[in-house]
Amino acid sequence: MKLTLKRSATLLARLSLAAAAGLAGSQAQAANNLPLVMVHGFLGFGPNDLQGSGFRYWGGNNDIVAHLRAGNHQVFAAAVGPVSSNWDRAVELYYQIKGGCADYGAKHTASYAAFGAIQKPAGKCWAADPNNNPQHYPPALYPAWDAAHPIHLVSHSQGGQTVRTLVQLLEHGSPNGNEGGGALYAGGKTGWVKSASTISTPHNGTTLRDVIVDFVPAVSELAGKIVEVAGLGGSNNALYQFRLEQFGLAQGPSESLADFLERVKGAPFWSLANHDAAQWDLGPDGARDLNNWVKTSPNVYYYSIGSRATETGSACCNGTDRIIAPLQSGNYQYARDDMIFLLKNTAGEWVVPALLRPGMGSYTQSAAGRVPVDNSWFANDGVVNTVSMKGPASQPQRNYDGSSVRGSWNHLGVYAGSDHFDVIGWQQPAGTVYAIYDRLAGIIFGL
Repeated sequence: MKLTLKRSATLLARLSLAAAAGLAGSQAQAANNLPLVMVHGFLGFGPNDLQGSGFRYWGGNNDIVAHLRAGNHQVFAAAVGPVSSNWDRAVELYYQIKGGCADYGAKHTASYAAFGAIQKPAGKCWAADPNNNPQHYPPALYPAWDAAHPIHLVSHSQGGQTVRTLVQLLEHGSPNGNEGGGALYAGGKTGWVKSASTISTPHNGTTLRDVIVDFVPAVSELAGKIVEVAGLGGSNNALYQFRLEQFGLAQGPSESLADFLERVKGAPFWSLANHDAAQWDLGPDGARDLNNWVKTSPNVYYYSIGSRATETGSACCNGTDRIIAPLQSGNYQYARDDMIFLLKNTAGEWVVPALLRPGMGSYTQSAAGRVPVDNSWFANDGVVNTVSMKGPASQPQRNYDGSSVRGSWNHLGVYAGSDHFDVIGWQQPAGTVYAIYDRLAGIIFGL
């Protein structure tokens, strides 16, 4: 199923009507009104970041969280490490919801000690009881969370990998064995998650990671330069935080921002050899490693939504950006004219302005031992390959037909003409993006 959100008032009206019908149906059934926690993706940010800008991860200049709350739902927006691995993000998500201090696991941390990993970084805590909080930690989102008080999880991009990892740890604990007694690693927490929904998630990885690494092998240096130039990432920064205390990358109380940034940009964390980082999990090979132990739970309702903002090449008139790709082949994909401009230079046949560097729209690889990438991966939303968004490979998947199946990925379709940030409301009118979340809310609150 493919859905076009742009340039189609008629279809938008139909979507709105369908959403309204779905909501009406769920209200009539009064099935559940469980809390909903929204989890951002790679380089994302929480509701307390970008202070003073009025810009939100969930909605841009719109406000998806407030919109869902207006339907009398309890909705929270989480804030986890924007460049961290899915293991670390899942740990942070658990303690942020339930309360307590983050414990990244004894064995897990020991495996990445060479990159500076710390099991229990000081102060990375959330208060389960706001009335007993002498350290003035931020309050936990939903301390009552357990099997008798389950939640819905809605995620975008890498957030989808994160919530899957969280469900796996909740139910089965660590695959490494004893992690030192942390509550999350005990397993046995079946029924804590009612549903997990993913939007534009690289379940099987994204070739953007490999395209960038091939184009800029010193990607760690590039990341460090971004930190330096933007002046971002301090633990107390009101604009943006990298939340890397578990790698010793917290700004010290007497450390200047300049000294902190100098230390961060040269940290071992950014090395491509570090597999406890988003840069590994997001590639096809890293995603395969994740999928080898993170499985679809038979106890959870899963939903996936896809997006695509490229078109098959043609001589003319296919809605693509002809300035960045004037000559096109019918064998490859090219960025739509209305794709957000930051994504266009790597989404099509070539990385622009590089010389003969394949972009996502033509990137393939068949090296031994690696995940093979063929032309089925070409269509993308500027960040993630559309084929990767339906669900993790070799795990149960089906197209949603109005009924939901637990323990299988119920695919709700692809929003054609929508890029990676359109589906979270950036550069989109409120009515357009709200229709996506109204439809999803109608389904999960109707379970």
